[in-house]
Amino acid sequence: MIDLRSDTVTRPTPAMRQAMAAAEVGDDVFGEDPETTLLEQEVAALLGHEAGLFTPSGSMANQLALRLLVGPGEELLADVQAHVVRAELGAAAVFSGITTRTWHSEHGRLVADAVTAIAEPNAGAYSVSTTAIAVENTHNFGGGTVQPVDEVRAVQAYAQEQDLGMHLDGARLWNAHVASGVPLAELASGFDTVSVCMSKGLGAPVGSVLVSTRERVAAARTWRKRYGGGMRQTGILAAGARYALHEQLDRLAEDHANARLLAAALDVDPATVDTNIVFAEVADPGAFVAAAAEQGVRLMQLGRTRVRLVTHLDVTRDDAERASEMLATLPR
Repeated sequence: MIDLRSDTVTRPTPAMRQAMAAAEVGDDVFGEDPETTLLEQEVAALLGHEAGLFTPSGSMANQLALRLLVGPGEELLADVQAHVVRAELGAAAVFSGITTRTWHSEHGRLVADAVTAIAEPNAGAYSVSTTAIAVENTHNFGGGTVQPVDEVRAVQAYAQEQDLGMHLDGARLWNAHVASGVPLAELASGFDTVSVCMSKGLGAPVGSVLVSTRERVAAARTWRKRYGGGMRQTGILAAGARYALHEQLDRLAEDHANARLLAAALDVDPATVDTNIVFAEVADPGAFVAAAAEQGVRLMQLGRTRVRLVTHLDVTRDDAERASEMLATLPR
């Protein structure tokens, strides 16, 4: 079975398992797990921020960041298809009392004017005030879109002028870096908080890292415990994440090439395939997914007319070629 549902389905390689088995561990809630500390420091340095915090999931990393930047009854702006809006089950409202407003985009691609058109900083006593903006890079539901640096900088300039917080949901920032060639620290600069996922494209089994200032990360560590995310001997997980970061970052280019192969088989516009995610329009997504599964390829239905295909560590070039040949024969 060739599993194209998500890049979260990867399994640890033998070498990663060996690194995890050999990890030196301690109690991370006491700040005594050396492998976790190294991971947090390495990711923070790569992204050009002061400190990092290991979390069990990308959603928790995002929610901790939003908690730090937006107060109860205040407003977060995000893309209408943003993960923090669509795929985190209303957590910002449930946990932090945050209200959300969204801007429209094509394929999740950021346009600064769309953001500034709806922002309402200091809205007064009778309206909700915008206090932070979230940007997603790459954009999952947009189809793995890499955000244009000039548009990001324009939004950041506006946020600085208006004293608004900026969060980067960089779950797949690694993919954006490899696809664009822009250094990670440059992609992460100008944001108050940045989350990155270790268990998607990089192929680690569990975890994300939130980076920011030392002061914010200290506050996030307290909130992580409140949210039930304080873990103990996390070095076993952190070792897998560190191995992935050191050994499996550059190979993301292979996933991007395989995604373009799948896109061509499904007549998807190549201009919409920046990285490892492909969305294809089909008449009956449920039937299409079922037919593909019968032929040994697992896909995900997302929406009324779309299916998603995601390439990853466990999908070889041969897998992508075989899947492409089969998918091209299915009625769409």
